[in-house]
Amino acid sequence: MEQNRPITLLVCALGGEGGGVLTEWLVDTARHAGYAAQSTSIPGVAQRTGATTYYIEVFPVPLAQLGGRRPVFSLSPVPGALDAIVSSELLETARQVGNGMSAPQRTLVISSSARIFTTAERMQLGDGRADAQRLLDVVKAFSREHHVFDMNAIARESGTVVSAVMLGAIAGSGLFPFPREAYEHVVRGGDTSAPEKLGKMAAASLRGFAAAFDAVNAPRAQAAFVSSVMAGEGNDAPPQAAPLPAELASRFPPAVHDMLALGHARVLDYQDAAYGELYAQRLGRVLAAERVADPAGARGFAITREAARWLALWMAFDDIVRVAALKGRASRAQRVRREVRAGEEDLVKVYDHFKPGAAEFAALLPPSLARRVTAWDRGRQARGLSPWALPLKVGSHSVFGMASLRLLASLRWLRRRGSRFAEEQALIERWLAAVEAGTREAWALGHEVALCGRLIKGYGSTNERGKHNLLHVTDELAGRTALPAAARATAIAAAREAALADEGGKALDAALTAHGAAPRPVQAQPIRWMKRPPSVKA
Repeated sequence: MEQNRPITLLVCALGGEGGGVLTEWLVDTARHAGYAAQSTSIPGVAQRTGATTYYIEVFPVPLAQLGGRRPVFSLSPVPGALDAIVSSELLETARQVGNGMSAPQRTLVISSSARIFTTAERMQLGDGRADAQRLLDVVKAFSREHHVFDMNAIARESGTVVSAVMLGAIAGSGLFPFPREAYEHVVRGGDTSAPEKLGKMAAASLRGFAAAFDAVNAPRAQAAFVSSVMAGEGNDAPPQAAPLPAELASRFPPAVHDMLALGHARVLDYQDAAYGELYAQRLGRVLAAERVADPAGARGFAITREAARWLALWMAFDDIVRVAALKGRASRAQRVRREVRAGEEDLVKVYDHFKPGAAEFAALLPPSLARRVTAWDRGRQARGLSPWALPLKVGSHSVFGMASLRLLASLRWLRRRGSRFAEEQALIERWLAAVEAGTREAWALGHEVALCGRLIKGYGSTNERGKHNLLHVTDELAGRTALPAAARATAIAAAREAALADEGGKALDAALTAHGAAPRPVQAQPIRWMKRPPSVKA
């Protein structure tokens, strides 16, 4: 909220809905709370061809803090300079948006979803009603924040008029710096000495006010809570990237340093310093190839930046050691306590459910043993059995559960000796070789191959499918020297976007075929036989 300009509000109400009363309530509330306010009105016309609009300005600094000075207010709204629009009818809201009153980056829009048909709509021989969904789309597109609900229904249920509902919505939005009690004081007529003798009209207005206040304030409070939780999720991430060592920074241009710092920190957190040096060496090969294609660095070393991003993510692939390390961090327990709003003396029990399969255990075994384990599991599936898995329930709040997680996380030294580590490094080298070769041939081709690192994500079958798609794209398209480099770059970009858009892979196969490449080979799937349940005889 800016302290040197008024808060501006445009109220749109139809005849008989109490727009004038609402304006008086707002001005009286401002004055009761100690703020300067001014209102003007522009009358509408009859027969539902327009609405009466009321323009209100409130200076956000209390009069007591202005030192005798008084703000200067405007008499009419300025299109695009409104802080909020409140309307009792959806078409009127869209009409004001069409007049340019709402700015997408500034204006809060509160509207009723109810419709009262205009004269032009009623004159049509057929169905002349405006499409409510299109009106709602306009409101969403041209508002910073929007709240749309049926104000008329709340007014009927509360036994009041829609102006009281609109007042509650304004109060719930937090537009003005007034407490809720200031609004309710004005609705009561300023008499709080005998609340049991409150008039029926005032009581009904307070019911409508409260219902609308909750309708607007509850989603805002929930969104604020979610935002605070999301903001705190960074506590579980690896430590912030420390400044790059001088030796490492000297090997790469400044345009790459920010991404390099993040990737290097992630790889160090994942394994060890030797793994971080391997990451830097691999990235150095890509940089050398890009310097051949773009000696002056006119493109900002974009290939090296993309390779730094996706290479770090791929080298820090998820496995049971990584999952245990993340689950066992102290910052995670602190985040859980914040999410459940636990006090210092509250006990919080956290149970983590795991279901590692044969592939997860084989990943940490030497290749010879891993092949035996995976072959045994494939044999089970060939006989119609489900893949083997070990369901686990670990209470990370307990000493035994946390010790189990920390013990598993300490096995990172075993990762290098595992079969999956060797397989992942071999696949990474294939991708990097394609990036290097494509970059030396044409900068655009190398850039598209580097961007294919986006296909590697997730874990389990999702991760395997992404690697299969990436290698097929690079083998079938990047290596087709019969096509010009520009055509291959276009084909790779189309195939990558198709793979990201369709999890099933049909769009990818269509994109490959359209560019003259072979579709992905069909993956063998085991047939599972299920016993027929016994029939129940009557």
